[in-house]
Amino acid sequence: MTVTGTAHPPKIKVERLWKVFGPQPDKVVGTPLAGLSRAELRARTGCLAAVRDVTFDVLPGEVFVVMGLSGSGKSTLVRCLTRLIEPTSGQVHVDGEAVRSMSPRRLRELRRHRVAMVFQHFGLLPHRRVVDNIAYGLEIQGVGRAERHRRAGDLLSLVGLDGHEHQYPHQLSGGMQQRVGLARALATDPAVLLFDEPFSALDPLIRRDMQAEVRRLHAEVGKTLVFITHDLAEALSLGDRIAVLRDGELIQVGTPEELVGAPADDYVADFVRDVPRADVLTVRWIVRAARDGEALADQALPAGTVIRDAVPRVLRADRPVPVVDDDGLLGVIDAEQLLPALVGHRPPVPA
Repeated sequence: MTVTGTAHPPKIKVERLWKVFGPQPDKVVGTPLAGLSRAELRARTGCLAAVRDVTFDVLPGEVFVVMGLSGSGKSTLVRCLTRLIEPTSGQVHVDGEAVRSMSPRRLRELRRHRVAMVFQHFGLLPHRRVVDNIAYGLEIQGVGRAERHRRAGDLLSLVGLDGHEHQYPHQLSGGMQQRVGLARALATDPAVLLFDEPFSALDPLIRRDMQAEVRRLHAEVGKTLVFITHDLAEALSLGDRIAVLRDGELIQVGTPEELVGAPADDYVADFVRDVPRADVLTVRWIVRAARDGEALADQALPAGTVIRDAVPRVLRADRPVPVVDDDGLLGVIDAEQLLPALVGHRPPVPA
């Protein structure tokens, strides 16, 4: 599935990407074997199709989340974007440049300057102080010691680690170590940040703090983020759009609202079943048409208002509340529309 209709060219474009592990993987793609299920393919050929014919775009400045259960292929997919794992077939473009056609030198430049990665296991250098861990990518680039320490100092402030520059990784908590990893990724000023389940090893409270930190940093620095997670709450919290993988296949790409309100199939529906819909969906999902001659409340609600936030206004009104978007009146809502959404019934897909 490819997202279209944007005025900006994609930052990352993935087209018909496959990664097959095992003997003679090239003989799987483009043959009848490609249509076999993962289990059948492994039984017939000994091959594992970790990523199967995946296509999507990531827009500039977007937080694009790839979500799936363990073994769904999401970590393999993100590593294929910079050829840390070599794709079997398909194309990946970053800023319009074909990654699979890059020379080794050009690929090193991509990884050092344009795309950075934050891993689940922080990968910090234990014998180096925090400031030198953050500045490591700049050191690889040949930046002088004074300049790289200056830039590392700026990033220490950005990620809330002022005063810790001379400590070693083992002296920091898990959350602080992950902040060092985040600062290190930002140090080279990459256009794209790839996160491979960076917070899954953290305690829940620290994990929530780090999610908030990512949202804050994204608002401040405006990078394009690709974020891998198996956690639906994390995906809904962070993602502008979410891609759902199952057994290496892309099942659906959409906003959190689209996944919760209009899941593509039963698999996605099961994923989002326990999500409080009133906390995710906006009032555009529950409007009804205004009836002829019906008296409406004076103050309208924007169509992008989250249902939960609309409750006080609607319940205080003695008449149906109009809902408007850029094109004018979209419809109206009253308590009759609110109640099913609040108790978890799935609303109809808006026209």
